[in-house]
Amino acid sequence: MNKALLKEIIETVVFVVVAIIIIRFFLGEIRWIPSASMKPTLVEGDRVFVERLSRFYSAPNRGDVMIFYPPQEQLKATPLAVFSRLTGFFCKDVAYIKRVIALPGEKFEIRQNEDGSNDVLINDQILDEPYIMDRFEYPVCTQDMTCGPIVLGEDEYFMMGDNRGHSADSRYWGVLKKDRFIGRAKLLFWPFTRFYYFEKKKY
Repeated sequence: MNKALLKEIIETVVFVVVAIIIIRFFLGEIRWIPSASMKPTLVEGDRVFVERLSRFYSAPNRGDVMIFYPPQEQLKATPLAVFSRLTGFFCKDVAYIKRVIALPGEKFEIRQNEDGSNDVLINDQILDEPYIMDRFEYPVCTQDMTCGPIVLGEDEYFMMGDNRGHSADSRYWGVLKKDRFIGRAKLLFWPFTRFYYFEKKKY
């Protein structure tokens, strides 16, 4: 292999890697849904496009479906780990997808009703949640869980899955800091029969 060809190959590889980093870090990426925690909105095997640009100029809104690193996920700072996160190549960091339920400074509480149904209260007002799987399918809150009432601190968010009976969310691992967010789910594009655009609706 002559030097000119080798140089061209190296330059091409470097260009492709840099382009991937720019696209993933500033624009967006594709994610695969591995669990049922967001049913009925998302099911196992769905593919979603995750937009990352808006995180530079706006905070998450209530109702946004967000991808993030949960608090218990230790993000290594080694060059290889950082490279993997930037490119997606061989990345082993675990990311979750859940919905933003409570915002910084708000009071959050889960209330069980006499008929067995459950409501989420924000600042003592029942939150309208047309997206959830079932108001009756909630686990019983224990002392090890965060069910409120609590007031969220600065840059703290309460995240929950739409499938409340089968979701490892803020009830189990606590509030989420803003710097753990990766991006917003914007488009469910696969399978085509479930094509869906996540509208920017405030609840």
